[in-house]
Amino acid sequence: QVQLVESGGGLVQAGGSLRLSCAASGRTFSGYSMGWFRQAPGKERAFVTSINWTGSRTYYEDSVKGRFTISRDNAKNTMYLQMNNLKPEDTAVYFCAVARSGGLGPRVVYEYWGQGTQVTVSS
Repeated sequence: QVQLVESGGGLVQAGGSLRLSCAASGRTFSGYSMGWFRQAPGKERAFVTSINWTGSRTYYEDSVKGRFTISRDNAKNTMYLQMNNLKPEDTAVYFCAVARSGGLGPRVVYEYWGQGTQVTVSS
């Protein structure tokens, strides 16, 4: 049974940093991309960033470029999201997901999802 578990969320002041983790279990995802999404209150879930299997390629949504960094450690079956210079508009529940392919970006089909971790940025 595939399971994705996010951790690392919390409350932080604007300008602060958080590091999210996504631990995968149940199988390895050799060749598959992974990504992070977020859902703010009253809004639909939105793509944030994704990374290919080797970590050599990444894709970021414009509003997080230069502030967020995605990475993965395949030996640990874990993906990370380093978030710096956080803004109140980054407040959301953050979800990790595994794609059905090695493609990147919001139009890729994501098959497995975690339950989410709350990130709250105060002004």
